[in-house]
Amino acid sequence: MTASARLSVGDAAPAFTLASDSGASVSLADYAGQQVVVYFYPAASTPGCTKQACDFRDSLAQLNAAKIAVVGISPDPVAKLVKFREAQELTFPLLSDPTKETMVAYGAFGEKTMYGKKVEGVIRSTFLVDAEGKIQLAQYNVKATGHVAKLLRDLRL
Repeated sequence: MTASARLSVGDAAPAFTLASDSGASVSLADYAGQQVVVYFYPAASTPGCTKQACDFRDSLAQLNAAKIAVVGISPDPVAKLVKFREAQELTFPLLSDPTKETMVAYGAFGEKTMYGKKVEGVIRSTFLVDAEGKIQLAQYNVKATGHVAKLLRDLRL
């Protein structure tokens, strides 16, 4: 599997419909007419991904007040996402992309450096999709710790 080109501000956000931790399917189209943060993370219940998810959870009221929804996407199976949501009391949808098609469409899967080695995997990335379905913000290779605070600053929230 190879990564696709990275998205830029103004690009159309790739459509997706994925299984969620709630048991329902969630589509980007479900957020038409509103802004949504779509973030990609490597694996539920790992230290960095847990920190990032909890930071989104703790900032959700501030994002929602600005009329911004949040969804997290990983390659994890739904059952693992359910456990992650319950253990961390997460209050936004977690979506499963086991085929990594959505990750590739967003440029969030491909070659990355991990512990000094080149590997293929999920590239921790965050996107703000506007009400018209366009990319308003595209951030690749973000750090798990401090990323949400930086995102809030970038969005002037």
